[in-house]
Amino acid sequence: MISERDSETTLEEDSQPNDEVVPYSDDETEDELDSRQPGAEPGPHPASRDTEDSRDPGKKDCSWQVKANDQHFYEQPSFKRTIFLCFKKSKYAGNAIKTCKYNPITFLPLNLFEQFKRAANFYFLVLLILQSIPQISTLSWFTTLVPLLLVLGVTAVKDLVDDIARYRMDKEINNRTCDVIKDGRFKATKWKDIKVGDIIRLKKNAFVPADILLLSSSEPNSLCYVETAELDGETNLKFKMALEVTHRYLQEESALADFDGLVECEEPNNRLDKFTGTLSWRNSKYPLDADKILLRGCKMRNTDFCHGMVIFAGADTKIMKNSGRTRFKRTKIDSLMNYMVYTIIVVLILLSAGLAIGHTYWEQQLGNSSWYLYDAEDSSPAYRGFLNFWGYIIVLNTMVPISLYMIRFGQSYFINWDLQMYYAEKDTAAKARTTTLNEQLGQIQYIFSDKTGTLTQNIMTFKKCCINGQRYGKLCKQVDFSWNMYADGKFLFYDHYLIEQIKSGKEPEIHKFFFLLAICHTVMADTSDGQLHYQAASPDEGALVTAARNFGYVFLSRTQNTITISEMGIERTYDVLAILDFNSDRKRMSVIVRESSGSIKLYCKGADTVIYQRLHPRSLKREATEEALDVFANETLRTLCLCYRDISQDEFEVWNKKFMEASLATSHREEALDKVYEEIEKNLILLGATAIEDKLQDGVPETISKLSKADIKIWVLTGDKKETAENIGFSCELLTQDTTICYGEDIRQNEILLEKKKKKKKLKLKFPRTAEEKKKQTEKRRRAEAYKEQQQQNFVDLASECRAVICCRVTPKQKAMVVEMVKKYKKAITLAIGDGANDVNMIKTAHIGVGISGQEGMQAVMSSDYSFGQFRYLQRLLLVHGRWSYIRMCKFLRYFFYKNFAFTLAHIWYSFFNGFSAQTAYEDWFITVYNVLYSSLPVLLVGLFDQDVSDKLSLRFPRLYVLGQRDLLFNYKKFFISLLHGTVTSLIIFFIPYGAYLQSMGQDGEAPADYQSFAVTTASSLIFVVNFQASKLGFLSSGALRVSPGTAPNALRQPYHWLTIILSTAICLLPVVAQNRRKYLQEEQQWKRRQSAFRRGVSARRSAYAFSHQRGYADLISSGRGIRKRRAPLDAVLAAGDTGPGHTGHTGHTGDTGDTS
Repeated sequence: MISERDSETTLEEDSQPNDEVVPYSDDETEDELDSRQPGAEPGPHPASRDTEDSRDPGKKDCSWQVKANDQHFYEQPSFKRTIFLCFKKSKYAGNAIKTCKYNPITFLPLNLFEQFKRAANFYFLVLLILQSIPQISTLSWFTTLVPLLLVLGVTAVKDLVDDIARYRMDKEINNRTCDVIKDGRFKATKWKDIKVGDIIRLKKNAFVPADILLLSSSEPNSLCYVETAELDGETNLKFKMALEVTHRYLQEESALADFDGLVECEEPNNRLDKFTGTLSWRNSKYPLDADKILLRGCKMRNTDFCHGMVIFAGADTKIMKNSGRTRFKRTKIDSLMNYMVYTIIVVLILLSAGLAIGHTYWEQQLGNSSWYLYDAEDSSPAYRGFLNFWGYIIVLNTMVPISLYMIRFGQSYFINWDLQMYYAEKDTAAKARTTTLNEQLGQIQYIFSDKTGTLTQNIMTFKKCCINGQRYGKLCKQVDFSWNMYADGKFLFYDHYLIEQIKSGKEPEIHKFFFLLAICHTVMADTSDGQLHYQAASPDEGALVTAARNFGYVFLSRTQNTITISEMGIERTYDVLAILDFNSDRKRMSVIVRESSGSIKLYCKGADTVIYQRLHPRSLKREATEEALDVFANETLRTLCLCYRDISQDEFEVWNKKFMEASLATSHREEALDKVYEEIEKNLILLGATAIEDKLQDGVPETISKLSKADIKIWVLTGDKKETAENIGFSCELLTQDTTICYGEDIRQNEILLEKKKKKKKLKLKFPRTAEEKKKQTEKRRRAEAYKEQQQQNFVDLASECRAVICCRVTPKQKAMVVEMVKKYKKAITLAIGDGANDVNMIKTAHIGVGISGQEGMQAVMSSDYSFGQFRYLQRLLLVHGRWSYIRMCKFLRYFFYKNFAFTLAHIWYSFFNGFSAQTAYEDWFITVYNVLYSSLPVLLVGLFDQDVSDKLSLRFPRLYVLGQRDLLFNYKKFFISLLHGTVTSLIIFFIPYGAYLQSMGQDGEAPADYQSFAVTTASSLIFVVNFQASKLGFLSSGALRVSPGTAPNALRQPYHWLTIILSTAICLLPVVAQNRRKYLQEEQQWKRRQSAFRRGVSARRSAYAFSHQRGYADLISSGRGIRKRRAPLDAVLAAGDTGPGHTGHTGHTGDTGDTS
């Protein structure tokens, strides 16, 4: 079973987690997966085939051909694909993107199709068709058409408004411009007009419009710095480098216009960190990899301009491949409503059948002998009963609710207008981008959150340090750095004693400490407008080098083998002999430098867990530094140890020889280098430790605490490595001191997130398999799929038992897979929140998608259902607006069912007195406007404005939220209670007027017991009952009786009529009032005020320092090619109006412990 699992569901090289390389999706074809199975497919020369594949692994996938500056090249028949019958289209996508659902032609059919997927709407469409048949219809067609058109029209307008907003966003992006070579010159061109093969020019701070091959740039050796926040959420810069041949020959406009290179590469896929291809130009071929590709969504930084060739455009780009398709989302209540409508339809059919049978019996017994009922048609009783069956289907149609979806529009505007969710710093208001999911906000059970930019600001700040056992960084008066000409004005530090020690020069360890920070890194320096700027591979390194700069040890510049530093105003240049770069296995980096005196020293920084293992046995201040590390960890700061050692010339020469051999190794180079690094990084002398704060957004810990108390489980899905994610988990109090942590590698769930993208198999000549071999292969696949599904379910079951889950090193597609697994196996309502393009797939997959308008563009917001400026607003969105919307919708639905049952069932009681003839108990005009006019206002007021508690109490008591999670306010039980309540009401409002009018006389001496007067009395009683049942504002709707047509004005002048209405209303309402009063008294006696229990504490866990996701710039530097607020607690939650927008009470942990994966 193990070998079968490995061959089908995972790759050998991915069987162990690797923190260094982000495992972006493994897009193998099924053929590739088959080829990895032991003895999967016999062939004549399997060994030679394997040898060929290993020699050129990307060869068989390089079927995508792109030729520069030649659009006629793509018109070849081989590049066309059939879309319908004989109609063909180019396989190369245009660069325009589309996230809107409709266009002017498809809006009406698609929108109507979506609306008629609701069972109620489809039912009324069928009903309208039936009403057009005169033989069976006892009601006018307009009684159904008017309400149906009203609901369809309002919903269509709402959908159109939503889609227009998406269209405008698409239009803004598609109409951005960049320079494209046309007719031999660069011309400004809209993004939507860019085509595959075009040569484009991008300028500084511009977004990359498509996936392009970097040809040249303004930097030395055509280096190009890009920010990939839209792709992976990281705001630190990455660098790309063009081929040397294109850098040399493709700098001028004329050369670019004449460029005719041919790129053969892999088909479009969603692997962000992988690219395989070759460039054929001037009779030579050059290999291409991901380091030479700029992906759509990247942003040009610190590069004046660059030139590139479009490889993938529009929907074929990797970011769009990771975005997933736009999904039509439907709430849980919508799904439940469909089943309830099916139930109602079944009940309706049974009732109609029973009444039709009654009419058949009545016709046989009485109808034939009643000469005054003869209609000149000699139809049999059975046929008349059949027609009456359809007649009753029409008469009883109001049992099925239709106008359920109109109040959501108003609820969405309340979210948009909420000033407490307005982020003034960026002028960003909360936005409900959909109007169909509001009540689902009150039922969330799982939240899936991105980390970078969502929980954190992605801003690293140097806070404290420990040097030679002495801790620095105590809060006091802010330090003035005006004495330092290179000081960064944004840097803040609050310990004057450290500055005094630096200026005195009496402590050599302090000098070495900051000298190490200034020299041991892979940061690149850039001077522009007289200002010194740093470009770091990770925010952590940037923070450390910036701290050293402010304390007087300024990194100025570097070359291939030197580095220049200003030490307290004195510039010195040092020879860099080697850079021992960071990776996640080593968890450290080192540099070996030669000082002016000729001595050689190694400076090293890294995680305390690896540094302490390599310290000299007699290294001083170990215990004091370890104590400082614990103190820093308690404050959830990211820690790092600094150390050094002296190296003799002879030792270095011997080691350098091994180092050069490992650097030139053609296989297993990284392993060889790590082994060589280990030989020199030993017997280190400890200098001290740094403490860095990764700033959280305001209110994140309080928000997570409140959401956890609301029984919402929070999972963090991030592309960061484990140490970084765990650190943030403690900082935002997702993890606590009492939390027991279970790591994924310990519970053998590594292969859960394996991605297999199934592609169409290419036509290949294969030896035919025997029937037995095919059967074995099919069985093997079935077992592998079953095993994989079981593993996924085990993963979800285990993770769901945890109080919190953090998934590290996950790709955009894997984020969506995690959400999909929870939806599939837990049947839970999910919410995904993120701020970057890497979160789009997750946002689209979850039931509710929330986008944060952050620093990473608008892709997440464009694809979201709701958006706002800060993570902390999520608690108000769910605990206030979500909870209110759920309660309002549930009350609205229960009341809607009740009033419709009370209205409709009167027809059934009337049938016993009219020979089951499908005659209505009310007049046609009343049936038409009952839901639209007479009973609409109170239910709309309930659906829009009802509040059981205020917003402050909703936030103060998060446990109130569990009502929605457990479906306590609307379910089948509540449905049948509404049915029973409506049945009793219909009996009262029918039989009391019937008994009152049975033998009576009006004031004018005439009997008021005619059909019309009886119908008006019954209808009036119904209006008063259902409106007063909903609210005290019922008289507003009942006032409409004054404009009632027909005999109503005459009936309303009779006091007997009003006495009957009062009696019917009183009998209906008194039991309800008495029941509510009894329930209130019981709750008042049971209620006890509880004191809030705060548990304060901080994690005592050692915090691990986190480097970049990737390797640093060591290779680039060595090659020489790239040289050139914590919120105040809320003291009184119920104080009137003293709290500012967005402020909530600080809440400590509940003390619950649990396993956290």
